[in-house]
Amino acid sequence: MAIVNTSFRAFANKLPKVISPRQHAIIDYATAGAFALGAVLFWKNHKRAAIASLACGAAEAGTAMMTDFPGGLWKVIPFETHGKIDAGLAAGLEAIPTLLAFGDDPRAWFFRSQGLSIAAVTGMTKFNTGPRRSESRKRQKIA
Repeated sequence: MAIVNTSFRAFANKLPKVISPRQHAIIDYATAGAFALGAVLFWKNHKRAAIASLACGAAEAGTAMMTDFPGGLWKVIPFETHGKIDAGLAAGLEAIPTLLAFGDDPRAWFFRSQGLSIAAVTGMTKFNTGPRRSESRKRQKIA
């Protein structure tokens, strides 16, 4: 896993930071929707891929809903931590087809391409865009 983490950082550091937190939220929810669609499409012919897709979509949507950024509902995860979770999910998506014994199946491309997509979006996101909302609210209450 350390090799994947190192290669992800090398990949992410070279990408231009052009995605705002709001855009990242939109992309995250679209990615969760793509996983839900994958679950529907895989359900009839490949239950393992369908369940894995459903679980990944729930993880992506849940992380987005709990992140402190525009589009987050509960704001309990800092946006920078969200980026680290996305990096882990991207790395895990590469391994899911192999772990669930369908690595040679054509459906494996879906998980691997989603992993690459999440890695690219995470690498292109501006994570240090000033204080988080919760911090600015605390400052306003203190003043």
